[in-house]
Amino acid sequence: MKQIKKKLDELGIQYTQHNHPQVHTCDDATLHCADISGIRSKNLFLRNQKGKKHFLVIIEAEKQANLKAIAEQVGENKLSFASENRLKKYLNVTPGSVSPFGLIFDIEKHVEVVISQSLLDAADQQFHPNDNTETLAVSTQDFRLFLDWTQNKITTMPF
Repeated sequence: MKQIKKKLDELGIQYTQHNHPQVHTCDDATLHCADISGIRSKNLFLRNQKGKKHFLVIIEAEKQANLKAIAEQVGENKLSFASENRLKKYLNVTPGSVSPFGLIFDIEKHVEVVISQSLLDAADQQFHPNDNTETLAVSTQDFRLFLDWTQNKITTMPF
């Protein structure tokens, strides 16, 4: 968490920190984060059938993720949720705390980001800093700056 805030500060990314009780689901977040500016998202960490490719899927919190459609979009036959060990290895997070800010730990750029275009069209975003007791609100412009800095492959798609 401190590493993420330090990196955001280094990049000149402005954020507002909001502390709240631990949240594990989008429904939990609705109870505690509804008054925070920015669009809330659902962050899913997926792997391909062979386990050789990994995807961080970022969509609006209220939308459903169609894994078959996502797989087709990224050129895979099948996607499934990655294990807790893979979450820790690639994003340094635990289940319930998945966030695009975990990409700072993906030094070798193994994770491809698949993001909803409508999220990128919104003015502001909300994400955990890899700790589900906090939410950071950032402008989408600054979030795009962060994504550019990561140099991970990014695919946008309508959900």
